[in-house]
Amino acid sequence: MGTVTRIVLPTGFAGLEAPEVWPRPRSAPRPDRLGASIESLDGVGPTIARRLGKLGLRTVGDVLWQRPRRYEEPVPTKQICDLFGDEEAVVEGVVRSATSRRRGRLKILTARIADETGEIKATWFNQPWLEGKLVAGTSVRIRGRANRHGFAVSSYDLDGDAETGDFAPVYPAGEDVTQKKLRDLHGQALAYVRDVGDDVPGALLVSDGLPIRADALAAIHRPRSLAEAEVGRTRLAFDELLVLRLALLRTAAARESASAQPLGEPGVLIGRYRSSLPFELTSDQERAMQEIDADLDRAIPMQRLLQGDVGSGKTVVALHALLRAVERERQGALMAPTETLAEQHFLTIDELCAPLGLRVTLLTSSLRAKEHAAARQLIASGDARIVVGTHALIEKEVDFHDLAVAVVDEQHRFGVAQRSALVEGRSPHVLHLTATPIPRTLALTVYGDLEVSELALPPADRKPIVTAWVTDDRSSAAYSRLCRHLDDGRQAYVVCPLIEASETRVARAAEEEAERLRSAELRGYRVGCLHGRLPPVERRRVMAQFKARELHVLVATTVIEVGVDVPNATIMIVQEADRFGLAQLHQLRGRVGRGPEQSYCLLVSRSRDELSESAEERLEAMVATTDGFELAERDLEIRGEGQLLGARQSGYSDLRVVRLRRDQDLLERARDVARTLTDEGLLADAVDRLLGESEHLGES
Repeated sequence: MGTVTRIVLPTGFAGLEAPEVWPRPRSAPRPDRLGASIESLDGVGPTIARRLGKLGLRTVGDVLWQRPRRYEEPVPTKQICDLFGDEEAVVEGVVRSATSRRRGRLKILTARIADETGEIKATWFNQPWLEGKLVAGTSVRIRGRANRHGFAVSSYDLDGDAETGDFAPVYPAGEDVTQKKLRDLHGQALAYVRDVGDDVPGALLVSDGLPIRADALAAIHRPRSLAEAEVGRTRLAFDELLVLRLALLRTAAARESASAQPLGEPGVLIGRYRSSLPFELTSDQERAMQEIDADLDRAIPMQRLLQGDVGSGKTVVALHALLRAVERERQGALMAPTETLAEQHFLTIDELCAPLGLRVTLLTSSLRAKEHAAARQLIASGDARIVVGTHALIEKEVDFHDLAVAVVDEQHRFGVAQRSALVEGRSPHVLHLTATPIPRTLALTVYGDLEVSELALPPADRKPIVTAWVTDDRSSAAYSRLCRHLDDGRQAYVVCPLIEASETRVARAAEEEAERLRSAELRGYRVGCLHGRLPPVERRRVMAQFKARELHVLVATTVIEVGVDVPNATIMIVQEADRFGLAQLHQLRGRVGRGPEQSYCLLVSRSRDELSESAEERLEAMVATTDGFELAERDLEIRGEGQLLGARQSGYSDLRVVRLRRDQDLLERARDVARTLTDEGLLADAVDRLLGESEHLGES
């Protein structure tokens, strides 16, 4: 198994009683307990539950399966008189007094802490609930760093818990959920750890020196050493990789049993298409087209993943595949996850097809009943050779005449069942697109049944986008720079803060911000507003105005994240950028820099004192590079492999604990084991959950 060594577990491994027989026989999980709402845990009301939901924690099972980002390294316990410089330390003392104050939206709590050697001023940020607990005479144990202002607290212990102890876990957290709260919840969830069951054969665990699943979960949440935590993580990573390999074997077997009609060599239409393009194809685009042509000439249905950074030209390659179907008097369809993206694809593809005399059909759920019926008729008769749409394409009343090539854009944003519905009973050639760069190792692991093509090179006339990060006290300077671009004839985007609430509230916030900007920083400029609640006709009208340069600035929500292409837009301001994920920030930034002019992206965040550790890391990464694949690697470090893939699956099958760069030997072992196992019994249930073929445990 390579780096995985045989380990003899001590009695009471990870603080649990050692089982009489180890490993235990197979046992079934208890989804009724693991699927219980997170509000069943002590101290979680509706408000805290909403905050935890932003972190993907909605059930007891979600809490158990959340992997710590890291562990607190041991630091010395020091007396106050011995504190010096920026060294991290633990201090034990008594509260003398406490005060609080506000600095903008930042709540600052300061307490005078004393021991027998002296006194120090300790500071907490945005933890107002502590004010009532830090009363004079309270014993405290605090961990943090001394500085010229006193002592900045990173963790604390008021009740004798292990908050400040060695190897305390550090979980992915938002600014409105503290590490202390998360550690408390994980401690409660560990009471359910025996309910997870274990469906990996005991003999296999013995041969590979791996603990049972319950002990592994306890080890990652309450390790007595970093080595013990790694043993637990390794076992859970093996579970994820084994189930993944079994799922890939199942899908590969289904693919091999299907057959498709070969489309032969490219013909006259493809030649006309290439000569009509107003730009030169990149070498990556040429290579991807050749790989697609080779796939289309086989009787086995193509299953290829085309991944490329923002602005790399995926749509041009995708249209090449669709036109290959049209050449043979058959149909091609492109399915996108949102109406905005489907509409943008439709406009782009329709423009490229106009010189070829081809008509493109759009099908979305928001079409009027008469238009929807007309589009369905064109599809059923075969008169619609190229169809662009949303999930409306897979509704039961839509019947393709002869679908030969299907393109699924942002494929990770569809469920497996939705993707399979497009091809069910037809066996077309399928091209999957993603603008979320995935490291090749991860792509080959997760999409093992797909061939992978990469578009790494941007068009030759594109310049790297210059990115800067400022805090909101300097936002006026950001708008001054934006206005200079507008005065030079350019256009701009302003992305509204991400509000975790209803889509209606997001739309209202965007409209209010657009109105505010019209009378403040952007007074005298023409400002439009785009959000998901606009009727489709109005949405298309606003985008057409922006493309025609009738609007100077487009204030928008994340509906512009993908697919929007306006080369004259050269500057973007992202407000409260710390609230966005790294992949989403990169996608938003990709809306500028789509022409030959130098483009800029200004990230505006709250003050550094208000930011979580991961938020700072995301913003620093955005400034450091515009390379999507490099950012994807960074995202792996910050968030973990599973979250990078899009919609989170449930159970233990979503790569929550795998670290692919570290776990290559484990991956090879999982491949070997998967070939020898039949996915019967409980393993089949896990594979079903991964493929979306059964009800998800704790699905979000």
